[in-house]
Amino acid sequence: MKIITVCGSLKYQNEMMEITEKMAKSGICMLTPVYPTGKCTCSDEEKKLLGEAHFERIKLSDSILVVNIDNYIGESTNKEIEYAKSLGKEIIYYTDLIK
Repeated sequence: MKIITVCGSLKYQNEMMEITEKMAKSGICMLTPVYPTGKCTCSDEEKKLLGEAHFERIKLSDSILVVNIDNYIGESTNKEIEYAKSLGKEIIYYTDLIK
């Protein structure tokens, strides 16, 4: 089973979750970022730990799926892409899947 880590801007969090659900229903193991919920505020240390955990997900996966709605890729997502490339991971862009 293929393992894919989802990457993208949190401003598209809802879209990322919809895409993840659809792909998981097709039999792909999807790894997602952990999103702060509701009124939860994270300390700088907690944010750092969440970021490190996301990079571990990338390390564990076969590919990353970059959810680049409106072709938007932010600074953090660019770092994730570069990290995945450094590990030889396949990079899949959502906009390429919907063409």
